[in-house]
Amino acid sequence: MSKASATNSSVRLKRDHQNSLAEESTVSSLPIKKQKQQHNTTVADKEARNRYSNGSSSSTFMPTNSTKKLVIKNLKSAPLVPPPDYFDKIWPLLKQALEAILNGTTSPTNEEQLYRHINHLCTTSSNDANPSSNLLYENLRKILDEHIQTLVPLLLSEPNDSLDYLRTLNTVWNDHMSLIRQLFIVLDRTYVLHAAVPSIWELSQDLFRRHIMQNMKISNRCINGLLKLIEQERRSETVDRSLIKSLIRMLIDLHLYRKDFEPVFLRTTEQLYHNEGRQLIQTLELSQYLTHVERRLREEQTRITHYIDQSTKVQLVHLVETNLITLHIKGMLSKGFDTLIDENRYGSITLMYELILRVGQTGILELREAFGNYIKKHGRALVVDSEKDEKMVDELLEFKEKLDQFLLECFHNNEKFSNTLKDSFEHFLNQRSNKPAELIAKAVDARLRTGNKEASEEELEKILDKLLVLFRFIHGKDVFEAFYKKDLAKRLLVGKSASVDAEKSMLLKLKHECGNVFTSKLEGMFKDMELSKDIMSAFEQHMHGRETPGNINMYVSILTMGFWPTYQPVTAILPPELCRLQEIFAKFYLSKHTGRKLHWQYSLDHCLLKGWLKDKMPKEFQVSLFQALVLLLFNQHLELNYNDIKEQTKLQEAELHRTLQSLACGKIRLLNKKPLTKEINSNDQFTLNTSFEHKLIRIKINQVQLKETQEENSSTTQRVVQDRHYQIDAAVVRIMKTRKTLPHAQLMSEVFAQLKFPISTSTVKTRIESLLEREYMKRSADNANVYEYIA
Repeated sequence: MSKASATNSSVRLKRDHQNSLAEESTVSSLPIKKQKQQHNTTVADKEARNRYSNGSSSSTFMPTNSTKKLVIKNLKSAPLVPPPDYFDKIWPLLKQALEAILNGTTSPTNEEQLYRHINHLCTTSSNDANPSSNLLYENLRKILDEHIQTLVPLLLSEPNDSLDYLRTLNTVWNDHMSLIRQLFIVLDRTYVLHAAVPSIWELSQDLFRRHIMQNMKISNRCINGLLKLIEQERRSETVDRSLIKSLIRMLIDLHLYRKDFEPVFLRTTEQLYHNEGRQLIQTLELSQYLTHVERRLREEQTRITHYIDQSTKVQLVHLVETNLITLHIKGMLSKGFDTLIDENRYGSITLMYELILRVGQTGILELREAFGNYIKKHGRALVVDSEKDEKMVDELLEFKEKLDQFLLECFHNNEKFSNTLKDSFEHFLNQRSNKPAELIAKAVDARLRTGNKEASEEELEKILDKLLVLFRFIHGKDVFEAFYKKDLAKRLLVGKSASVDAEKSMLLKLKHECGNVFTSKLEGMFKDMELSKDIMSAFEQHMHGRETPGNINMYVSILTMGFWPTYQPVTAILPPELCRLQEIFAKFYLSKHTGRKLHWQYSLDHCLLKGWLKDKMPKEFQVSLFQALVLLLFNQHLELNYNDIKEQTKLQEAELHRTLQSLACGKIRLLNKKPLTKEINSNDQFTLNTSFEHKLIRIKINQVQLKETQEENSSTTQRVVQDRHYQIDAAVVRIMKTRKTLPHAQLMSEVFAQLKFPISTSTVKTRIESLLEREYMKRSADNANVYEYIA
């Protein structure tokens, strides 16, 4: 029983301290069958109830044959009624102590006694009918009112130093009510809780607001002082942040922050950053200005964290962004945006993007436009200068890689910036028709040749992927196809391909990019090479055991005319042994494939010659067929002039010039020429260079075949133009066959929509006129601008 009493005593102290209503707590044992509430009352139960009614605590136990319940109740003591004149006797003592506390002097009564007296006055009754609590509250209000009014002259007479004044005001605010609120907390929890009156804290706030902060002189000095401190901090001076925080907290508690402080603070902030932005955008470099803006935003965020109220955050940040970013986007972009990209200032561009991103999509749109204009301007300079054609593709690859790096690091792979990059790249790359497509095809050829052994297979794949990206941007894909096919034919026939796997990999990339139609002829070329291997294996078996003319070997590639580039027929006088071997192969092939015709193409033939120069070690020379024909002449002649060589080989003059120049004027000179000039003339004399020396046994001289001549280039371009004419004709006829009758403007529009390559309006008109002449269609008799299809 004593243990239960101790437990209830602690409950009483706690409940009294919290000023809560009495509650009954019931703790029951594990549930059992529900029994009736009625039971016999024992003598022990009566004694326990008597003890409880006398002010002691007890635990009531049910009989052993019923459900056990432990009921814990608060102590109930008889109310203490103070004497009628208790307030009159105590108040003078309380008043004297209050005045001492408010004036900062020593109170004659200690705090514990004061608290006991106030508690006794407030706890005699917990409703507003208690006259003692009511009198105590009203008298306290008068004391506080009088005291706060005495503080006004003190604050008005403070010296002009704003920092000292703010400190004094902060001390008055923090100290005048702290102890009093602690002493009168019982009054808050009893009388104020039930009566419709402000709490002690609310009362003090109201009095402080009415008598002090609504005084315009005091309020203005407080707000101006705060603004001055904030301005000093913005100038990177050290200030007392805790003082600013305390006073702003005071304004918030007094409900004066939104009304008196915030509007003035935002107005001065806007004026500061408006003037600062207008001045610094003119004086600072762009990267310095961006760093300054970032620092300002970070500083204002720190102020919001330390002392400015969170409700001001959106407006404050918006003011900084508007006056330092939004109003100067055009100025920033025009001042040094291009320079930052030229100098690879990734950090500055990233910062610019992130700052402009803060102010909305309008600024981002202007940044994208500036990025696109930069790409078009600098890209066009790479494309239109014909003197830089040799370096164009390499510079384009570097430029694209640089832009991709900016896209990744600075613009975080933003999809809209990626589209801007693609559109701008496509725009400038097609400013010069056909040439970029031709040079990209030649760049692919250079990477796929045998001479590119310094790159590993992985590096080669990466380079081809980059070139394929450039290929996507060009409009003249048919030009690329023509030159790629011509170069591929040379690589396959001359045996200069770096890797068959790399060739087929590139073919798959093109197929994936452009479809089966684009690569069908290229695939046919590879099939021809594979079939040629089978044919030559059969030919070797056919020649097994038979005498070979001249004891020479010959390898023939059978090419389907529709798959391969068109080669101009070249005349040449071959050695008799080679002519007889040609006849044997022709009979063998035609016996197995009736109805076919063979046309010998010598332009890409190559040979392996073995030569002895005086008494030196024999050398093997990889040469073209034409080079071999010239060199074989010197088996019978010690010296030949230009005309003799031309007569005995029957080579065309342009081809003979190239051949002789490669043998007599190149790095490897098997012929000596008189006079010693770099050009081939009709009066030149040639002799075999018997003093030729080289560290290798097998020497390649047939690189001349891979060099493209101006005539070859022009003929390839001309074939592309001719093919385009055929496609335009086909598109016009196809459209007219479907529509039967069509106005000129609509026909032009549909032709441009169907064709993928770049064409001019004049070209389409010319093709329409050609179709009219060939009577595929005619003009309407009623309207000359309307065409009618002729079935």
